[in-house]
Amino acid sequence: MAENPGRSLVVKCTAGADEPERCAQAFTVAATAAASGVVVSLWLTGDAAWFGVSGRAESFELPHSAPLADLRDTILALGTLTVCTQCAQRRGIEPAGVLDKIRIAGAATFVEEIMRPDVQALVY
Repeated sequence: MAENPGRSLVVKCTAGADEPERCAQAFTVAATAAASGVVVSLWLTGDAAWFGVSGRAESFELPHSAPLADLRDTILALGTLTVCTQCAQRRGIEPAGVLDKIRIAGAATFVEEIMRPDVQALVY
C-alpha cells in the first residue's frame, strides 16, 4: 500500500454494471488517488460486489473510460479492496470466490476505517 503521511481516502462504490458511469467514477477516483501516493481503500457494495470476482471487471465496458480491470488492479497493487460481507452473501459470493488480495468485511470494519483521523470518505 502507498505510504502518505497526509489524509487517506476511503471510497465506497454502491453501483455495479447497472450504473456504469457512477461505478467507473468510483474506481477512477480510487485508482488515481492510489497512483498519486494516497493511502486508498475501495469498498464494493451492492452490485459492485461482483467486481471482486474474476472476469467481472474484465467484461465491464464504458466508452471513454479506463478499463475497470486496470483500475481494479492499480487499487489492488497500491491500496486495499474490500467486498461487503452482506452484499457478498446476498449474491452467493464466497470468500474463496474473490480475487487474491480482496477481503470480505462488514460494516464494523468500514466504520473503523472512515472514523480514523485524517480520512476522507466518498460514496459513489
